[in-house]
Amino acid sequence: MLSNIRIVLVQTFHPGNIGATARAMKTMGLSELLLVNPRAFPDDEATRMAAGATDVLENARCVSSLEEAVSDCVQVVGASARLRSLPLPHFDEPDDMAQQVIENAAQAPAALVFGRERSGLTNDEIRCCTHQVSIPANPEYGILNLSQAVQILAYEVHRAWRKRDDSHFMYQRPLEATPPSREQFVHFQEHLGRLMQQSGFLTQPHARTEEQLQALFSRAQPSRKELSLLRGLLSAFEAHLPGQ
Repeated sequence: MLSNIRIVLVQTFHPGNIGATARAMKTMGLSELLLVNPRAFPDDEATRMAAGATDVLENARCVSSLEEAVSDCVQVVGASARLRSLPLPHFDEPDDMAQQVIENAAQAPAALVFGRERSGLTNDEIRCCTHQVSIPANPEYGILNLSQAVQILAYEVHRAWRKRDDSHFMYQRPLEATPPSREQFVHFQEHLGRLMQQSGFLTQPHARTEEQLQALFSRAQPSRKELSLLRGLLSAFEAHLPGQ
């Protein structure tokens, strides 16, 4: 479903904003980037600002018109200040927009369109859209960087996708973040208790202290990798105890 949602940037002037947009997209699971007549692309600054999202840049498509970018989309949402002269449906809240985009993207492509850094979208470009959306901001200073605007709307889309009853959202937990098994945790507790005894921190078994430490590590919820690191630290201390 997220692969059916494309981000369209119109005549972006600063290539760094293209890279920052790619980064904003990837953090929210979006991968389809279309560029309408960018001033400079590909560009080293775009690559630098993309950080780890260079795959989004490499797969980006350049087209010559907004019409070409959105011709196959069932919904096209232009991000802009509300233009009351144009009677397009307008979303006052980005989360309302995101819910509808997600519903439509289940069937066919949908697009979020962003204009130039200084002047946004023209009236003619807005007319290529089916809807408008504005980002509520401080009325005394509501200026957002292009990539910031993309990040906000992309977040709302990702959030709406997660909340769908049938999305079964679950990113695979990174291997290094896997929780330890109960057996591994017990071995760690035994190791810690043994070292406390050997170091003289405890001169006799003290169930209360060990319970408090168990509660501490339970609240911390160390991963399997982190617990292994702690075991290594205990072993290093243990090796320097007298008689070892």
